[in-house]
Amino acid sequence: MPLFDRIKFDGLNSREWLVYRFPAEQIKLGSVLIVGEGQAAVFVSRGSIADVFTAGSHVLSTGNLPILGKLVNLAYGGQTPFPAEVYFVNLTTKLDMHWGTTDPIQLIDPKYFVRLHIRAFGQFGVKIADVSSFLRELIGSLGDSAVKYQAVLEFYKGVLNTKVKTIVSDIIINQKISAFEISPKLEQISAEAFNKLSPDFMRYGLRVVNFFIQSVNFPDEDTAQINKILEDKAAFEIMGDSRYAAKRSFDVYEGAANNQSGVAGAFVAGGMGIGMGSALTRSVAAQDPAQAAGIKCPDCGAENKKEARFCWDCGRSLAPSKKKTCFKCGAQLEERAKFCCECGASQEEKTCPKCGAKTAPGAKFCSECGEKQEE
Repeated sequence: MPLFDRIKFDGLNSREWLVYRFPAEQIKLGSVLIVGEGQAAVFVSRGSIADVFTAGSHVLSTGNLPILGKLVNLAYGGQTPFPAEVYFVNLTTKLDMHWGTTDPIQLIDPKYFVRLHIRAFGQFGVKIADVSSFLRELIGSLGDSAVKYQAVLEFYKGVLNTKVKTIVSDIIINQKISAFEISPKLEQISAEAFNKLSPDFMRYGLRVVNFFIQSVNFPDEDTAQINKILEDKAAFEIMGDSRYAAKRSFDVYEGAANNQSGVAGAFVAGGMGIGMGSALTRSVAAQDPAQAAGIKCPDCGAENKKEARFCWDCGRSLAPSKKKTCFKCGAQLEERAKFCCECGASQEEKTCPKCGAKTAPGAKFCSECGEKQEE
């Protein structure tokens, strides 16, 4: 077994190392131990941690190895080799630790009532806060000479997944927040995960420096379902409940005409083609006196019932246009008119060049600061 007069670890080529076991088990007093910045050297004898050295140069003696001194035979001038293992530990902060849920979180979206398969991804930083506690948990499983951060990530993968899944599920289900609207909550989720994960890491001598959830997402299939719901909702709000119900009925007829089996086949056999929905609509409009004597759409010319709020054909609003009075000549104008059709005066609000407040069309002074307005 070789003896070493100088014990030093220059570091691996990779920044990923966390613990390195020096290749010597026989040490002699008087050897020089050199510990680099951001490192700690731990002496272990007979499976127990004896002493921990911080950055600097140390000459090993019974003065700085009091525990080992009791075990060392000091005959022959204290040069007798003694059994010990030396572990170099990386004390720097590792900020680019990436994590992700191993399997999706399955839940029902509280707003759209669609089953989602949610995954979360992020990054966190970690450093060793208690060398003795960390190494004590690691000594028994240290098979290789070097341990990398990836081994730590694998060790904590289970608790990471469990905690993050629980937090995300709680916010979506119990706080009734749709997964589509969870992005503004990522900072809150990250802070909560940081607080809940920190004790689990600290139990083994590690400190979580920061924790971020960067993305909460789900498959395209789930997105397509919600987009379809949003499209139907928009159509309902534009057309109104009665018109929307009629449109859905026509969609059913049209789908039946395209289907060559069952009841739909009977429709096709009876001579009803894919245009049956629109033909039926025109037929109903022609046979309904109330609708025939109703409102004519100014855009597409379709006849609508007199109580209709939107055109059944193009969706245009049929509400009477509101009027406004030109501030300059008093002419009656459409509410959305930007200029007067009689005198040409602009009907749009102005912005005060001094304070930025909005002023009424034609105002000569700002109502906020009194600044004179340009004509």
